[in-house]
Amino acid sequence: MSRRLRSVGLDFIDSAPLRLVFAAEVSAPADAVYRALAEDVPGWPAWFTAVTAARPTEGGAGREIRLKGGGALRETIVAAEPGERYAYRVDEANAPGVRALLEEWRLTPAGTGTRVRWTFAADGAAPFRVALRLGRPGLGRAFRTAVRNLDRRLAGPAS
Repeated sequence: MSRRLRSVGLDFIDSAPLRLVFAAEVSAPADAVYRALAEDVPGWPAWFTAVTAARPTEGGAGREIRLKGGGALRETIVAAEPGERYAYRVDEANAPGVRALLEEWRLTPAGTGTRVRWTFAADGAAPFRVALRLGRPGLGRAFRTAVRNLDRRLAGPAS
């Protein structure tokens, strides 16, 4: 059953009771990374293996995401700054104990490529927060794998 989460804004990135931040570099330029994040929502499962289905909603102002293990999310895009930032708030989730969740993808130039920083800002019941802290290494691995996959995808077929 899906539950409504607390509506939070971009300031939640800094004020959330629990923040997990991961970063990695890709060889692709920031504009290409941004397009993959924000404009090719259905393509997410091809590079972020935790995502099994993704589709834009409300003319691109929202998203519906399905995760491995049965997770289901309804999201609202709260920041869409081409080549710089893509952020979304989770409005509904079927995960127990979560009260608020916002994810932000920051893109900054790094040589000829891009530094990708993913912030996972959350609030929830104590068991949820403990589980998220314990799951941090797994989330980090999932992020690093996703960014490597995205980098390969954006590089295209080898010549």
